[in-house]
Amino acid sequence: MAAMAPQAVEPPTYRATADGSGPWQEAQPWLDLFAELASGNSDALDRLYHVASGRLFGLALWRTGRREDAEEVVQEAFVRVATLHDSLGRVRDPRWWLLALTHRLAVDVTRRRARRQVEPLEAHPQLADAPADPGRKVDADRAWALLRRLSPKQREVIYLHHEAGMSHAEIGRLLGIPQFTAASRYRLAVRALRRLIEEKP
Repeated sequence: MAAMAPQAVEPPTYRATADGSGPWQEAQPWLDLFAELASGNSDALDRLYHVASGRLFGLALWRTGRREDAEEVVQEAFVRVATLHDSLGRVRDPRWWLLALTHRLAVDVTRRRARRQVEPLEAHPQLADAPADPGRKVDADRAWALLRRLSPKQREVIYLHHEAGMSHAEIGRLLGIPQFTAASRYRLAVRALRRLIEEKP
């Protein structure tokens, strides 16, 4: 079976859902998409991009700190999906598989460009969830500003726990660290946030 041609990836505009609901939380549609990809249905790649690219871009951007790098990571992730399509039917959970792939690629990009100054995350307001209540905008803006002050590793675990809905054990497996380390990293991130919140503006 001929390999599917990788599709050009346009950088998505990411908006987090307020309650984590939506297609990301339902496992079966992802398994169905991967099964279609494994059977050689190239249309499934476009559909996978539509439902997954925003979240993968968000993770890559939170890890790398640069839109250019995040775009490169998403592009490479979908190239890998297209290249590996024959084996995708054996993936147990496509959602975590995609996040793990994106994480590894983002780490690789970060290591290659470690000496290059990263862009401040405030240059990417699309990552911040727009509050439904305009009256809460000030609080949301302050929370977003505080999150930007955390380290990339701390931002990453908060992102994976709250936006991807992953447990500490799942985060540990994805990042290749013990569950205790993932939980500890998350607790330290929350503690750092609390200290920042208690600081005088």
